[in-house]
Amino acid sequence: MGAGKTTIGRRLAARLGIAFRDADTEIERAAGISIAELFSRYGEPEFRRGEQGVIRRLLGGPPIVLATGGGAFMDPTTRAAIRSSAISVWLRAPIDVLVRRVSGRSHRPLLAQGRPHDILSALIEQRHPTYAEADLIVDVNDEGVEHTTDLVHAALTQHAAPIRVPVSLSRARYDVVIGRGLVARAGALLAPVLPQKRAIVVTDEIVAGLHLPALLAGLAETGIATETIIVPPGEASKSLAWFGSVTDRMLALGVERRTAVIAFGGGVVGDLAGYAAASVMRGLPFVQIPTTLLAQVDSSVGGKTGINTAAGKNLLGAFHQPVAVLADTDMLATLPPRERRAGYAEILKAGLIGDPALFDWCETHGAAVLAGDAPIQAEAVRRACLFKAAVVGEDEHEEKPSDGRALLNLGHTFAHALEAEMGFDGSLLHGEAVGIGLALAFRLSVRLGLCPAADSALVTAHLQRLGMKSSIADCGRPLPVAALLAHMQRDKKMRDGMLAFILVRGIGRAFTTRVVDPQAVAALLQAEGCIVDDPPP
Repeated sequence: MGAGKTTIGRRLAARLGIAFRDADTEIERAAGISIAELFSRYGEPEFRRGEQGVIRRLLGGPPIVLATGGGAFMDPTTRAAIRSSAISVWLRAPIDVLVRRVSGRSHRPLLAQGRPHDILSALIEQRHPTYAEADLIVDVNDEGVEHTTDLVHAALTQHAAPIRVPVSLSRARYDVVIGRGLVARAGALLAPVLPQKRAIVVTDEIVAGLHLPALLAGLAETGIATETIIVPPGEASKSLAWFGSVTDRMLALGVERRTAVIAFGGGVVGDLAGYAAASVMRGLPFVQIPTTLLAQVDSSVGGKTGINTAAGKNLLGAFHQPVAVLADTDMLATLPPRERRAGYAEILKAGLIGDPALFDWCETHGAAVLAGDAPIQAEAVRRACLFKAAVVGEDEHEEKPSDGRALLNLGHTFAHALEAEMGFDGSLLHGEAVGIGLALAFRLSVRLGLCPAADSALVTAHLQRLGMKSSIADCGRPLPVAALLAHMQRDKKMRDGMLAFILVRGIGRAFTTRVVDPQAVAALLQAEGCIVDDPPP
C-alpha cells in the first residue's frame, strides 16, 4: 500500500491505449460494501477468496492495466493466475516513502492495527520475498508520477520474456527456460516450482568465482535459503570419491526430502549433483542451471545423471528429472572458445540424428553461435532442446528396442571410448570427443554401404570449417585399436553381449543397430591411424 499502483496504473493505461481496472474498486462494486467493511464482516480469508474470483475474471477479459491490492499477490492461486495470463510489475518503494504516503488514511484495514511504520515494516519483511517473483521490478521514490510512469513504461517496452521449452513426460512436466539474465532472476523463476524455500547449490571452483554471488543474491531475493558445495572443475570430479564427498556434505547440512539440489555449472556438475540428488533420501528435488553450451543444449535436459568409474564413463547413474532448467545465455559469454566448440557438437548432433532443417540452420549460423552472437545462441539452445524434449518425451528411460532415446547417443560409442582411453584428464573434452564420434559414425556408415559418401564429407567439412576436431588424429597422440574396442565393449548400451551402434543413412536419418561387425570397426580405427598391436608369437 502506498506504492502508487492505482495512480501509475491509470497513467500507464492511457499511454498504452487500454483500459485501467483497480481490483479493490471492482471488489467493492461487486460486494456493494467497502474493503474495510468486507474485512470487518467476513475476515481476510473470505475476502481473499472473493478477490481471487474478481482478478481471474479481469484477467480473462480484454487487455487491461490492473492494479491489485497489496495482499493479492501473496495468494498462491492469484499469483499463479497472474503468472499465466499477465506481466506482473512490482513497484518497490522505500519504507519512508510508503509511511509518508499512507499516514492519515483511515480506509486501510491493515493500518488500523497500529503504527503505520511498524505495520509496513512487518509487511515488507513478510511480502517482499514473494513480490520479488514479479516479472519486473521497478524502484520508485518521490520523483513524481510521470517519471515513475516513464520507468514502468520503459521496463515493459524492454521486457523480453524468456523462451520456455516444455519437457512433457508420462509422470512429470517441466520447462527449459532460455534467455538472458536468468541467474539474477533465479529466485523468481524457481520459487513457484520448489517445494521448500531451501536449496543446496553444487558448483565448481571456476563457476563459483565467476557467477555464484549473482545466483545466491537472486535466490535470496525471494527468500530461498542456500548452502553451497564446491567441487574441482573437470571430469575428475565425476568420481565415486567426489560423489561420496558431495552426498556426505548434503547429509551433514541436514537436508530434508523437500530440500532442492541446484546444479550450477557444466555437464560434470549437472551429472554429479543430479546423481547425488537422485540418491540422497531416495530422491531430492533437482534443478539444472547449466553454464556451458554443451550442458544447456544437451546434458541438462532429460534427467540422465551419473558418474564415471575405472571401467568407463557414466556407468553409475540414475534417471532423475529436474523440476526446472534455467539456461541463461549470458553465462556463455565467459566460456572459452574451446568450450563453445565442444558444446556446439551436441547441437550439430541433433540435426544429424533427425532434423535436417537444424543441420541446414547450423550450416548458416554455426559460426555465429561460436562467435558469441547472443540471439543466435539462444535460438540454437531452443532448437536443440526442442529436439531433445521430443525424443525424451517418447522414450524417457531409453527402453525402446530400437531407435528412441538411444539415437541421442549418435557418435557417443566412439566418443566415450576415446575419453576413457585419454584418461578423462581434460586433454579431450566430452564435446570434442562427440564431434570426432559424429564424423566416425558417418564414416563407418559409408564403409558399411549405408550412407552416401557426400553426406559424410559434408559433416567433416562442417566440423573443420568451424575449427572443431573431426578425426582421431586430433586427439594428439596415437591410440590402440584393441583398447578402444575394449572400452566399447564396456559401453552401457550393451545388450545380450552385443554392442549397439547408432549409424546413419544420411544427414537426419540415424538409426540403431546391433549387427555391426567388430572387424569393420577395427578397420575404420586402423584407417584413422590407430595403433594395431602385433599378434603374439
